[in-house]
Amino acid sequence: MANKDLQVVQSGERTNAAGKPVSNKILLSISDSDYSSLRPHLEYVSLPNHLVLHEAGGKLEFAYFPNRGLISLVVVMKDGKTAEAGIVGNEGFTGTPAAVGLSRSPLQAVVQITGDGFRVEAGALQNTLESAPHLQLMLNRYAVVRGMQVAQTAACNRLHDIEQRLARWLLMTQDRVDSGLLPITHDFLATMLGTDRPSVSLAAGVLQRKELIEYTRGAVKIVNRKKLEDSACECYEVIQQYDGELRLK
Repeated sequence: MANKDLQVVQSGERTNAAGKPVSNKILLSISDSDYSSLRPHLEYVSLPNHLVLHEAGGKLEFAYFPNRGLISLVVVMKDGKTAEAGIVGNEGFTGTPAAVGLSRSPLQAVVQITGDGFRVEAGALQNTLESAPHLQLMLNRYAVVRGMQVAQTAACNRLHDIEQRLARWLLMTQDRVDSGLLPITHDFLATMLGTDRPSVSLAAGVLQRKELIEYTRGAVKIVNRKKLEDSACECYEVIQQYDGELRLK
């Protein structure tokens, strides 16, 4: 039988101290006692597109638990070039180093699809974890799974062609925003996939001719998810399996 503490509370049954409803899956899955300890520190925030939550190498002041939207974890090189290392939606949180007592992250966290959620001061999170073992377990598990996603994404960006990578990214994004219409541009996709805009445009054109997606100015609509999965590389299925570990009871 599943441990009662691991059952997910229905969205909207939990709120922060100001009464804002919680949809983040980690916050909904932790025990009542651990949530009660964290609740006073949850500050509701809007997460507008392009907002940088923390810079690469900068001090981690907050951890963020999204309700909606999409956050990219990005590697930033000295010359300004960037590549996405992972994405976070309402299944997770940003600022994983803070959960193990570290004060900095090598990755930039930037909002790519507008949403909202909660932030917690890094010090308050660390203090809460001292008396919240279930929350500590969930954050540690998420950090490990996120690390596996980053490793798989690095291999994918090196070994697979842009069409496969684009299909994989669109599927992962849809999983996290729960919508077939994704408000993203080719320029943004090029940045996230570590390539140039013409390459993304060519790959998107191939997927559109196959009637897997429709591209309008500033948005991509997934019209045939099953065939899009067939067009993605093996990395999508592998990352899905990693994410599935978070849902195991």
